Amino acid sequence: METHVLETDGAAITYDVSGEGRPLMMIGQPMDASGFTALRAQFPDRKVITYDPRGIGRSTRSDGRTDNTPQTQAADVHAVIQAVGGPVDLFASSGGAVTALELVAAYPGDVLTLVAHEPPLIDVLPDAAAARKARDAFMDAYQAKGQGAGMAAFLHMSSHQGEYTDEYFAQPLPDPAQFGMPSEDDGKRDDPLLGTASLAITDYQLRVQDLIAAPARIVLAVGEETGDAFTARTARHTATLLGQEAVVFPSHHGGFMGGEFGYAGKPEEFAVKLREVLG
Repeated sequence: METHVLETDGAAITYDVSGEGRPLMMIGQPMDASGFTALRAQFPDRKVITYDPRGIGRSTRSDGRTDNTPQTQAADVHAVIQAVGGPVDLFASSGGAVTALELVAAYPGDVLTLVAHEPPLIDVLPDAAAARKARDAFMDAYQAKGQGAGMAAFLHMSSHQGEYTDEYFAQPLPDPAQFGMPSEDDGKRDDPLLGTASLAITDYQLRVQDLIAAPARIVLAVGEETGDAFTARTARHTATLLGQEAVVFPSHHGGFMGGEFGYAGKPEEFAVKLREVLG
């Protein structure tokens, strides 16, 4: 695997390239390239490209900003694709799937097939106002009490099945100890998931007509274990807006991962499905 650093507008983007063959790029947000170790290993016959988003992992930023906007992220990914030689097939997960949808809309020649896995787009939901309130609650918990409280509230929000109702909001936020996390506040407020940096991702407005007109084949993907939780619902509603149905993949929201972050999915089975969808 070769590692490169690419200077873009206000950032130095670190990306990795391994193998030969038809290019397959894998992106996440706020996850960096380390989250794709297990999935990368399943594609020894492809040129696989991963990267760290600006300001995360090994990629630095000098633009004076802390927000992770899909437009800026898409421009960075576009620059990497130009550097490695596109177009590429693209697997994108979570906030990376939002970046990828902007990429296809803004740079329609970059991507052959996009598999967008559970993009967390609030405004595609029928209960968007309530979902935004639930999102804001875990951010408020983080700002008030720190990492443990914020992550516990995030897990409460992200694992909830179905729409966010009055009954949901009547529940108290969980104790971090319930998830084996410390309750003490370490004083930090720079977490890219729990802080304000990723507001632009969940609040992104989908460019439906641009996506429909783009030459890329777009596939929305949803994990079979995600059920009717937030990102499963956003995936299905995004698919509906694009005139399709979401394709069911093995495992959960991080189902392509091994044990990199402690909650292993089924990367081998996931890769089989991804190969099938990519054709």
